[in-house]
Amino acid sequence: SGLTIRELSDALTVLEADDTIRVVVVTGSGKAFVAGADIPYMAEMTPEQARGFARDTTEIYQRMSDSNKVFIAAVNGFALGGGCEFALACDLRIASEFAKFGLPEVGLGILPGGGGTQRLTKLVGTQKAKEMILTGNPIRAEEALRIGLVCKVVNADDLLPTAYDLAKDIIKNAPLAVKYARECIQRSEGLDVLTGIEYENAIFGLCFATSD
Repeated sequence: SGLTIRELSDALTVLEADDTIRVVVVTGSGKAFVAGADIPYMAEMTPEQARGFARDTTEIYQRMSDSNKVFIAAVNGFALGGGCEFALACDLRIASEFAKFGLPEVGLGILPGGGGTQRLTKLVGTQKAKEMILTGNPIRAEEALRIGLVCKVVNADDLLPTAYDLAKDIIKNAPLAVKYARECIQRSEGLDVLTGIEYENAIFGLCFATSD
């Protein structure tokens, strides 16, 4: 809902203001990672309101991409629709054995409006993205691992400890090197290989100006 978007925006503002926070682990409670959009709330929208809602949502995810923080999604359960898109906006995804991922929007007469058609395609390839989005069928954690949607699948009890261990592995490294490496990876999505390598060369040189 609009309220959730505002709460996420406020949380990001707080996180961005704190330079001591380098990695953010996000998880859910109960059976869902993120429940997704409020369908009755969306059903009353005009086309312009729906476009604004989608824009506000994708702006949150872009702020996550542009942030200096690394976001880890510890997906404990259902990540459907907006919940799946939120996970896709994170840098890394770890799933419990009970996790399910899906973009079922076409069954409701809409399409993924929070970057799902773009981020899923870049992550798992055109064919798998089309299968998931055009059928709306969810996939289990094991298949998510196989297609590269998540980097690990663990027992439910091990989910948060694994996420925290991953965060610690990132934090032990030089802060600016991690920031710059992440930035190069993010930029690669919109650049051809040669331009991306030129950008990487420049940022590699910049590392030699840091105390790290």
